[in-house]
Amino acid sequence: MRELVVEADGGSRGNPGPAGYGAVVLDPATGETLAEAAEYIGVATNNVAEYKGLIAGLRAALDLAPDATVRVRMDSKLVVEQMSGRWKIKHPDMKPLAAEAALAFPRDRVRYEWIPRERNKHADRLANEAMDAGKRGEQWTPRDLSAARAAAAPPPSGPPGDAAAGAARARAALTGTGTGTPAADPVAVTPVPATGLQDPSAAEPASTAPAPAGSAPARPAPDLSAPATFVLLRHGETALTPEKRFSGSGGSDPELSEAGHRQAAAVADALAARGTIRHIVSSPLTRCRQTAETVAARLGLDVVIEPGLRETDFGAWEGLTFGEVRERYPEDMDAWLASAKAAPTGGGESFTAVARRVAAARDRLTAAHAGRTVLLVSHVTPIKTLVRLALGAPPESLFKMELSAASLSAVAYYADGNASVRLLNDTSHLRR
Repeated sequence: MRELVVEADGGSRGNPGPAGYGAVVLDPATGETLAEAAEYIGVATNNVAEYKGLIAGLRAALDLAPDATVRVRMDSKLVVEQMSGRWKIKHPDMKPLAAEAALAFPRDRVRYEWIPRERNKHADRLANEAMDAGKRGEQWTPRDLSAARAAAAPPPSGPPGDAAAGAARARAALTGTGTGTPAADPVAVTPVPATGLQDPSAAEPASTAPAPAGSAPARPAPDLSAPATFVLLRHGETALTPEKRFSGSGGSDPELSEAGHRQAAAVADALAARGTIRHIVSSPLTRCRQTAETVAARLGLDVVIEPGLRETDFGAWEGLTFGEVRERYPEDMDAWLASAKAAPTGGGESFTAVARRVAAARDRLTAAHAGRTVLLVSHVTPIKTLVRLALGAPPESLFKMELSAASLSAVAYYADGNASVRLLNDTSHLRR
């Protein structure tokens, strides 16, 4: 079985302060550098940056050789001892990072080793390069290591492309990113690439033309770059939220309530402790802008407005409860529940129309923020739509997701078109 070495490091200039990580994957037999990863992660602590470096290194190793064993070398005694199971993880902000690291590579094939800082210079240099790039407002640029990977790769044992496909499948198993063919199910939907919208109700059938004789099926190479990660924050409560009234982009544009302001402050504290957000993008509606501005003030960032993230226009249903709409507009309500193409009474917006503009906003944002973690402050329907499209799920799945006020969800978008849903409706920060 092949062995890889992962060296990882993280740093914070202020602790907490401007932070970044670096990770390198090495061939232990030749010493060749097979992969490098680094990222400026905004304001964070040393420990957060160290864990982020570990996660990036393990993911890079998984993409290179999913069947390998990995020896992790780090100068963080805390991370090494916690991941080895010898120290308990007491800090609440470290627990989700440790859990993410445990899922990044099969745990039974990873062992950890502490090394002095002077023996971790490669990863340390990458972390500092990322922090320097972040200070300049730039993104760290990886070197081209394809020649080194080719020289260090073991001889192929199967048809061309099997190693790449195996890496992609292994990552899919851990992250939830679909790369295989959907099962023969009448509601199966082809996964939606991050570069365009596919409405399951209007999808064209796949081509049935046979491949040329003797040709191998095309397999895309696995994406080794850092994804664009969208942390999706639903705004805090308004006066309409506890009463479960339709509140879209065509109504009164309510402000946050006192409870909503408290929720925004709580999520701001939680995101500051995580220290991964580099940009903040918000819906233009007041409740989202107020939530975003509270977080931005805590993180020292600016807020950019994206109109595509606004809530559905619910037409004549704005301000009404579900029961009131059912009583006043029963036929329109039945049609709306039955089809994503049906719009609310009085010129409202259908879910199909919302999906088109949300997907367009997603494409603009993924292109602008490749490899970065961005906070998107939005509403129930746009956030559920981003999750639905990432999963390749049908429109009716919108009615099967719960999304609380001030909750956090997350989706990562890779350059190869795959998307990975990493979190949904997390409200733990509101219970502290």
